[in-house]
Amino acid sequence: MKVIVAGCGKVGKTIIASMVKENHDVVAMDTNPKVVSAVNNEYDVMSLCGNATSYDDLKEAGAGGCDIFIAVTSSDELNMLACFAAKRMGAKYTVARIREAEYNKKSLVFMKEQLEISLVLNPEKLTSEALYNLLKLPSACKVETFADRRFEMIELIVRKKTPLDGVRLSEIRKKQSYKFLVCEVQRGDEVFIPNGNFLIHSGDKVGIMCEREETHRTLKTLGFLQKECKEAIILGGGKIAYYLAQKLSENHSAVKIIEKNEDKCVELCENLPSQVTVVHGNGMSQDLLSEEGIDGTDAFIALTGKDEENILISFYAISRQVPKIVCKVNTEELSAIAEKLGMDSIITPKRLVADVLVRYARALQNSMGSTVEKLYSIAGGQVEALEFIVTDKFEYSSVPLKNLKLKEDVLVAGIIRQGQTLVPGGDDYIIPGDRVVVFAKGNRIGTLSDAISERRSAENK
Repeated sequence: MKVIVAGCGKVGKTIIASMVKENHDVVAMDTNPKVVSAVNNEYDVMSLCGNATSYDDLKEAGAGGCDIFIAVTSSDELNMLACFAAKRMGAKYTVARIREAEYNKKSLVFMKEQLEISLVLNPEKLTSEALYNLLKLPSACKVETFADRRFEMIELIVRKKTPLDGVRLSEIRKKQSYKFLVCEVQRGDEVFIPNGNFLIHSGDKVGIMCEREETHRTLKTLGFLQKECKEAIILGGGKIAYYLAQKLSENHSAVKIIEKNEDKCVELCENLPSQVTVVHGNGMSQDLLSEEGIDGTDAFIALTGKDEENILISFYAISRQVPKIVCKVNTEELSAIAEKLGMDSIITPKRLVADVLVRYARALQNSMGSTVEKLYSIAGGQVEALEFIVTDKFEYSSVPLKNLKLKEDVLVAGIIRQGQTLVPGGDDYIIPGDRVVVFAKGNRIGTLSDAISERRSAENK
């Protein structure tokens, strides 16, 4: 597909990289010639120095014949206008980044309809939702939801002498009266899609898929469950902090935001519920953190605009034995370093946005057998978790999974049928209308059929 990305900042570059990896024909636009030159040198794309609201520049970029036009400049209004212009010129689908909180749900619905915007993205809101899921399950390093939140995939680190340490997966499943799946394992720099013979070791990071109603019981049985966060300190008063504080306060959690910019503090106080405490001060000060109760809080979330500050202060919070620490890091190199140094929960907003757009592009491309509803990059991007809706064109309908030969490092991890959740075994099957969750390492899965090599021969059934 032909994809135009207008705005080549951090988010724009991540989207460009993801679209190139997906083998799309990408055109990058930005008003800064230095940025355009850097993009041209770094990625195999056509780049253009131009204004995304200029008819001539859009025409030169090929907006009239593009499949997806994505506007992620620093201005919400410019993004909306650019999408409107591209749509009028003939772009099939348009995507706009809209970040300001003043565009509430009703406003967004109205603007989306009137401007014919196909998809609206708010990176800060996406990030706040991911953070909220982590704080609900503090023992988790990462939480992803599937099938309208009926399934959850929780990444956890196996500790010594816990029920998973030194045990084969087949043995664990025999001991449990309810079903869950270990769908991916990270061991050092290696990543595995495990089978029943796989032996778990302490230090492994495992991804567990289970029904949402069974999440707490599963984690408790496996020795992971911690109490939900009821007190949280947020460092940095940006848009992510605003959205997260709203969600936490709605859940009756005590929230404290530390922000050094006085104007931001005033704005937060005016727009957040009264139970959210806003502190004007430098959150890098250990004395201030002590005064504000870091030693007694359930969670510490570092959300400043500087990755280095977030990482440093998060390690300080670790030294103060805060039960749950989450660190926002936008630079992938720094994120990898922080993880190797022992930082369990790291969140990257631009990666969340890129995942949404890769999923959207695949869904537009695919019409045979299934459509991609959700896509997440996990295990440092080495594994994809995808959710499909099965159509009448799926060629392996009603065939038991044990009679299908899945591609190497592919796992069918969940099925939703008529509202009922199912962690599948060999006798289960897939039919049209199902929602199916698949994990894949090293395979680009565009449709559900892509996960299957062939139907097993009769003698192997």
